[in-house]
Amino acid sequence: MFAQTPNPPYTAVIFTSCLSDDIEGYDIAAAEMVRLAQEQEGYLGIESAREKIGITVSYWCDESCAKEWKQNVDHALVQRIGAERWYRQYRVRIAIVTRDY
Repeated sequence: MFAQTPNPPYTAVIFTSCLSDDIEGYDIAAAEMVRLAQEQEGYLGIESAREKIGITVSYWCDESCAKEWKQNVDHALVQRIGAERWYRQYRVRIAIVTRDY
């Protein structure tokens, strides 16, 4: 299902990744991060797909709310585990959405 976002502008955090061979605990952590993000101030929604490459886009009312999510203590811990173990490669991009149709 697509995220129900408001009229622009708003912020999109685009997380693109390739998983490593060691993904034990990944699915549980990913589900928990979605749950925590939903409780974070400024959260608007999330869309995610995974095949060979995973792409997750989270939407925030503004860049400061997206930055607060990045700095969330539980999220920061999972980011470290991901970088050390779950992801072979990843990239984060921050964008301001100016049109949505």
